[in-house]
Amino acid sequence: MKIKKYIWTMCLSLLVAGGFTACSDDDSSGSQSTPMTISQVYLENVDDTVNKDRPVDFARLGQLIRIEGSGFNGLKKILINGYETYFNNALMTDNNVWVTLNTKTPIENAEDSVRNTITLVKDNTRLVYKFTVRASAPSISGCSNTMPKAGETVTVYGSNLQETTKITLPDGTEVTNGIISDEDGKYYTFVMPDGVDTSKSGSITSEGANGTAVTPTFFDDFNCYVTNFDDKGGLGSWSATYGTADLVDDPLNTGRGKVALIVPQSQLDNGGIDAGSNAKYWATAGNDNADDDWSRMYSYLPSTTLASNLAVQFDVYCPEPWDETGQIEISLQNNLSNYGWGSAGTKFSSEYKNTACVWIPWLDETTGKHTPFMTTGWQTVTIPLSKFGNYNPETATSDADKAIASASTLQNVVDDRNSGSYKNFLIFLSNQDIKTDEGVTPVLNYPAKKFNLKIYIDNIRIVSIAPIAVSDF
Repeated sequence: MKIKKYIWTMCLSLLVAGGFTACSDDDSSGSQSTPMTISQVYLENVDDTVNKDRPVDFARLGQLIRIEGSGFNGLKKILINGYETYFNNALMTDNNVWVTLNTKTPIENAEDSVRNTITLVKDNTRLVYKFTVRASAPSISGCSNTMPKAGETVTVYGSNLQETTKITLPDGTEVTNGIISDEDGKYYTFVMPDGVDTSKSGSITSEGANGTAVTPTFFDDFNCYVTNFDDKGGLGSWSATYGTADLVDDPLNTGRGKVALIVPQSQLDNGGIDAGSNAKYWATAGNDNADDDWSRMYSYLPSTTLASNLAVQFDVYCPEPWDETGQIEISLQNNLSNYGWGSAGTKFSSEYKNTACVWIPWLDETTGKHTPFMTTGWQTVTIPLSKFGNYNPETATSDADKAIASASTLQNVVDDRNSGSYKNFLIFLSNQDIKTDEGVTPVLNYPAKKFNLKIYIDNIRIVSIAPIAVSDF
């Protein structure tokens, strides 16, 4: 007993010292030569109240597995994808060994000869067992083009998207050729094929080295349209707006029909928008148009959907570098009395129905740095409704108001619009200064300059951006 106690103390010392090789008190030549077998690998999932010990054919980094078999007495090493992985032999029996897959275990960088293998090592024998090892489950953070035309490139962003080999579109079309995956798993790209039934909206499903990932249901989704400048969502017309006569044909001839040049050509020809001024509105028809009663969206989006799970999407084509001046401002109703970045209409208020937001793609507000923005074709902009005025908890000043903003739903958005005096949706170029108050960091100081760039927009819609989790089982 004293000898065993000594060996056990030595093992603990090695563990505390950072050793990763298990220590065994059974070094007899018999056990070191006894053949090993693996009959099954189990996932030890304490969060699953029904299947805490589930047979699996793959596991992810960070997960605890139980290896069942025989001949484990005297086990010296466990290699996962060639990476030596610590195990506690005090919890091991001749038929079971428990091991957590170390997060440093190589996946796509593992050598081909050892990738997706578990290797058990003794002095005089070893066993190699085929077993799939994956990184954390893949997830989706965004999509570059959610209403693409045939031949346009789509980039889906996220994590752990390595080695994407198959993509399924909402209508069932499968893409297996021409997929490009980032080796770090941050994105994959594909070209929109011909013949896709774009009337069927939903998610993009992808399959890769780390499993299946599903985008939100925003792909080809124009069910909750605001306007497409063609046949859905009529435009308003009054002295403060541009109208149908100012629309232009899609400059890229992709089949998008009429589109809006955010500052029409006639005004660009006259010099553009002065510093401190705004262009006219592109506005929907408003009160007398059934399209502007957004309760119609309840057929597709439950009224209880949180604003944080919804977004305004629109397509943009910016062929010229846009930098240092100009903002695209959006208001969910026509009630603005001040404009641009930091204005009251973009912040939470317990007294007013603030529903505005600005989009400034050339500005990184977290660092204060600017980078010219342009696109080589049409791409999708996605702005969560939780970035708009009263639905934005980041702009509330009290905990109570933050809670109110965080709990905002589509019902709140619809009620606010329908109770307003003018429920026109607005989108326009605001050319105001961007300047932080004294003592605020990062320091932003971008005095407005003359704006005279071509920026095209189209297909404004409300979509779900709720993430979709994919179960491994």
